[in-house]
Amino acid sequence: MKDKNLNTAQAWVLVGGLSKPSKMPGWSIGLPAKECKTGGKLQKVPGSVCYDCYALKGCYVFKVVQDAQYRRLAALKSPDWVQAMAHLINSKKPDVFRWHDSGDVQDLNHLQKIYEVCKLTPSKKHWMPTREAWIKDHLDSKPDNLVIRFSAPMVDQRAPASWPNSSSVVTKDQPWFGATSVMCPAPKQNNECGSCRQCWNPEIKNISYGQH
Repeated sequence: MKDKNLNTAQAWVLVGGLSKPSKMPGWSIGLPAKECKTGGKLQKVPGSVCYDCYALKGCYVFKVVQDAQYRRLAALKSPDWVQAMAHLINSKKPDVFRWHDSGDVQDLNHLQKIYEVCKLTPSKKHWMPTREAWIKDHLDSKPDNLVIRFSAPMVDQRAPASWPNSSSVVTKDQPWFGATSVMCPAPKQNNECGSCRQCWNPEIKNISYGQH
């Protein structure tokens, strides 16, 4: 970042700004849900977790939000994106960061850039949910401070056990819950994370979220 002489305000503009979900303890970055690769297909499949995607309704459909998301998508092509993102994340007080409160990884180049950002923000804990199964082939190069959770594509479906970390959307507690699988507590605490940081904890194999 010093080599580029970018300050925080310039970095904010370069990446298209960050997002601040109200339930989250830290910052995130949202991309257009319409541009999800696998998710875009699942949006047409009844019973899938993307069929009634939260990121395609509510405040997410406002023009100002959509415009910001598409600016961030376009910003991925910038050669300075990695340094700008790292600068912004390091400048924020929370020690946790969520990748993609809407949208998903676009391609391998995008994934590798995310890995670089995580390496440049070693004091932060990163969590990234995804429905892109091909990412499993690239987990060996994943930074230790990043937890990638593969999201089961169908409601009430158990995520593949072959993934180190995963997540599911459920209509009720499932019988396959165990010591390494937990329910998100947000619905019982004003739909906020509160002090919970389970999503960022690699020791928690699976986290299930109530359908909403």
